[in-house]
Amino acid sequence: MGLFQKRPDIGNSRPAYTLGMHKTLLVVGLGNIGGEYDGTRHNVGFASVDALATAIDASSWSNKKDLKSYISTANAGDTRVILCKPTTLMNLSGNAVQAVANFYKIAPENIVALHDELDIGFGNIRTRIGGGSAGHNGIKSVTQQIGEGYGRVRIGIGPKVPEQIDSADFVLGSFNKAEQKQIPNLLQETTALLTEYIYSAKLPTETRSFII
Repeated sequence: MGLFQKRPDIGNSRPAYTLGMHKTLLVVGLGNIGGEYDGTRHNVGFASVDALATAIDASSWSNKKDLKSYISTANAGDTRVILCKPTTLMNLSGNAVQAVANFYKIAPENIVALHDELDIGFGNIRTRIGGGSAGHNGIKSVTQQIGEGYGRVRIGIGPKVPEQIDSADFVLGSFNKAEQKQIPNLLQETTALLTEYIYSAKLPTETRSFII
């Protein structure tokens, strides 16, 4: 590996070359593009990757139409971090993840997806490598495109209230007032977890709570 490595043009003002980058990680927030989806439960992945971008001083988001994504980048130690928000809408997220992974030559084991999960109670975050989709269409799409061997940060949004509400309507709804007060704690916890992942290149597989 050469000492200087050319970075792909991602439309920002950072230097075209980085010194001694040893690994590249892809962090994907799943959600739906569009103002009508802002603040909804289904977009908590977007909110989490936005918080991470701020915390690690990543570049401004750039709309890369060929990659079907908004892309931001940062250097953390000897790690290059690619942040991604797919513009495909949730159900086709895998198309964007595959495009970005292919472009930057990132293997599934160096990819982590942040997403909402209805089967986990609000206040908890669980992480794992691989596994099923638990009915999440965004995760289902990603798995179809790159396989199961990527990391998941599963952010609880359950339980569904009222119980009889359609699941699609619930996840596309906004957090209630009590939950909204906890969003800063949620984003602080996802940022801490992901920062740990970036510097160790190993996803902690555990359950964390962000309720204070």
